[in-house]
Amino acid sequence: MSSLPKINMIIKEIHVQNVLTKSNLPVSDYSVNPYVGCTHSCKYCYASFMKRFTNHLEPWGTFVDVKYWEKISNPKKYAGKDLFIGSVTDPYMPLEEKYKRTRTFLEEMQGSSCTISIATKSDLVVRDLELIQTFPEARVSWSINTLDEEFRKEMDQSVSIERKIEAMKKFHHAGIRTTCFISPIFPGITDVKEIILKTKNHCNLIWLENLNLRGDYKNRILNYIKEKYPDLYPLYDEIYHKGKKDYWEKLNAEIAEFCNEQNLEYIRNDDSLKRGINEPPIVVNYFYHNDIKKR
Repeated sequence: MSSLPKINMIIKEIHVQNVLTKSNLPVSDYSVNPYVGCTHSCKYCYASFMKRFTNHLEPWGTFVDVKYWEKISNPKKYAGKDLFIGSVTDPYMPLEEKYKRTRTFLEEMQGSSCTISIATKSDLVVRDLELIQTFPEARVSWSINTLDEEFRKEMDQSVSIERKIEAMKKFHHAGIRTTCFISPIFPGITDVKEIILKTKNHCNLIWLENLNLRGDYKNRILNYIKEKYPDLYPLYDEIYHKGKKDYWEKLNAEIAEFCNEQNLEYIRNDDSLKRGINEPPIVVNYFYHNDIKKR
């Protein structure tokens, strides 16, 4: 397999009134996205819908707007609030090394007593470990949906799988809560059990989310499967054209049995912070969200 071609990114600096926006996500009060767009160019990126609101003519994955905002003068306004950093961008994409917009935000929020959750596919976040450590109940999650480096290169331009896992280890060892986000799960390709075994000693939560195909990337992914994994295409046709859920129900049962064997709690729709930092992770199933019942 060949990796994704390198893309000449269009980088633009923009000024915004506020980098915090009220969130509709169930896990946060505010979303924080220091950039518009992303350099990872994931083939399955759900955030591509944002292009409708950005006035960009360029394809999603080929541009990044770097946000500048007025300094946050009253961070205590957000005391007790949950902030999710990276809902529609990666706050630690390679450009962050130069522009430091995520780091600037974290510095401006010092002493705010807010809770932060960071989602990334990068190990650049290690640069800010000590800064992140100052926030109560901080959490960092890494998206890992394969242990096959060649498949990963086909899907995105993020750092290697091993670099993600090494970053996860450093945060977990430092006492910061970590999450392995196994998403999106590609039917017949993503080995969920192997990823759990590889990461379970370095994280507090393991989230599972199926591959949802919609919008302009649906055909892109299905065409990719037809070309690269023709034997799997009938399965994808059943799931994504005919709407059948047999595969996810079977996988749900398999993971439930596997977690039982591994003495891991397997539940639905939980975002719990109740467990101790060194206790085994909870495995949380988000397949079709409310369609498949809790075990």
